[in-house]
Amino acid sequence: MPNLAEANGILNSADVLFTAEEVTAAVDRMAAEITADLGTSYPLVLAVMGGAVVFTGQLLPKLAFPLDFDYVHVSRYGDKTQGGELLWKTAPKEEVRDRVVLVLDDILDEGHTMAAIRDRVLEMGAKSFHCAVFADKMINKDKPIKADYVGIDMPDRYVFGYGMDVRGAWRNLPAIYALK
Repeated sequence: MPNLAEANGILNSADVLFTAEEVTAAVDRMAAEITADLGTSYPLVLAVMGGAVVFTGQLLPKLAFPLDFDYVHVSRYGDKTQGGELLWKTAPKEEVRDRVVLVLDDILDEGHTMAAIRDRVLEMGAKSFHCAVFADKMINKDKPIKADYVGIDMPDRYVFGYGMDVRGAWRNLPAIYALK
């Protein structure tokens, strides 16, 4: 984790990719799409901690249907800038059986984390699996999963803000930034 001066230096030297207004518009659009598709199913919504906190907190009030809510905590990044071994801190609970499940995450990078969550949820007997990611990173290789709902397509850069961190900092920014 950077100290205060380092964290401010990271932000001050970064490029703004998407403004707070563009972020809000993307979430509004996603909420309408999800409501149209899942609004009659009373789904179980699982947020992926900790990156999905900001996205989830802004998306949920815009979903115009009843839902159950819980979370999973799985990570490949920690405070690093490259993915590593999958670490389950909190796995899905048993109430996924026979449920429509919607998983929310901040970014679909290489897709390994979301694919592992999908596999676990379906193995536990979910009726169906859907995923919504705020950002889908446009990388030059195939991903093991495709998001059902995407807020924005992201260039293949290291990004932070709106739930995504850089070395543990700046998840709380309302816009999306990229390292130089």
